[in-house]
Amino acid sequence: MTSDVWLPLPADEIDGLPSPLESGLHYRFWDGGPDFPADPADCVFYTVPYLKATEIVVRPLPAMTSLRVVQTLSAGTDHVQQALGTLHSGVRLCNAKGVHEASTAELTLALILASLRDIPGFVHGQRAEEWRSGFYPALADKSVLIIGYGSIGAAIEDRLVPFEVARVVRVARSARTTARGEVHPLTDMPSLLPDADIVILSTPLTERTRGLAGAEFLAGMKDGALLVNVARGPVVDTGALLAEVESGRITAALDVTDPEPLPSGHPLWHAPGVLISPHVGGSTSAFAPRAERLLARQITRFAAGRPLDNVVLTTE
Repeated sequence: MTSDVWLPLPADEIDGLPSPLESGLHYRFWDGGPDFPADPADCVFYTVPYLKATEIVVRPLPAMTSLRVVQTLSAGTDHVQQALGTLHSGVRLCNAKGVHEASTAELTLALILASLRDIPGFVHGQRAEEWRSGFYPALADKSVLIIGYGSIGAAIEDRLVPFEVARVVRVARSARTTARGEVHPLTDMPSLLPDADIVILSTPLTERTRGLAGAEFLAGMKDGALLVNVARGPVVDTGALLAEVESGRITAALDVTDPEPLPSGHPLWHAPGVLISPHVGGSTSAFAPRAERLLARQITRFAAGRPLDNVVLTTE
C-alpha cells in the first residue's frame, strides 16, 4: 500500500512540499473530476477541492480507509463534517485559517462602502446617463458590531480602524480579551445589537449559529442599520430578512445567501436596500499563494509526525 496525498493543485506548483523519495508520500492531483487519480484506500491526506459541490468533494471519503487528515481550503468545514461519519476514528479535520482573511476582509469593507455610498445607484445612473449627486452616509463615526470574532473578524477590524469608525464591538462564542480589547460572549449579543450602525456576521455555520439572524435578531437592530453577511447563508433567516428590508427599516449586503446559489426569480435579487455578491469572499488572487503555503506547511508537519495547524476536530 502506498501513502497518497490528494491535492486539488498540481504538486509541482506548490513550493516546499516534502520530496516523495524522503517522505514516502505520493502526490495525486484531483480537483473533483469524475475519475479518481488512484485508489482512495491508499489516501492518507485528503485536500478537499475548493469551490466544488458538497456531493462531489465527499464522494471519495467512504472508500478512504487509510485516511488520517482531511484538509479543507475553506475557512468553514460544515460542507465536509456531515460526511465524516463514514470515516474511522482518529482522522483530523483541518480548516484553512490564514488563507481567506485578507480577501474576505477586503470584500467586507467593499460591501460596506458600496452599500453606504450607494455605489450600485451610481452604476445604474451611469448606464442611464444620470448625474445622481446627493448626501450619503459615511463609514466614519459608525458603530460596528462584528459577530464571529475569529481570525477573519480580526482581519475585518484591522481594515475598519483606518476609516475612523466610532467603535468596534466584538462578539464570539465565548468571552475573552484581545490586544484590541474585549470580546463579548454570544449571550451578550441582544444587548449590543441596538447600538450598532453596522452588524457584520463572520461566524462559522454551526447548530448554534444556524438561523442566528432571525426575526428577533433583526428586530433588535436599530432603524437604518446595515447587516453584512460574509459567513454562511443559513446564518440569516432569509424570510425574516426580506420582511425587514422590504419595510425599508434596515439594509443588507450579502456575500452568501440561503438558498445558494440564489435562483432566478428569488425576491432577494430585487429587494430594496440589498446588495448581493456571489460568495466571492475568498475567491481572489490572494487565494493561491496562501493555500499553497498552508498545504506545504501542513504536509511537511504530517510527514514529520508533528502536530498539525488548524485542527477543527478528530473523528471518534
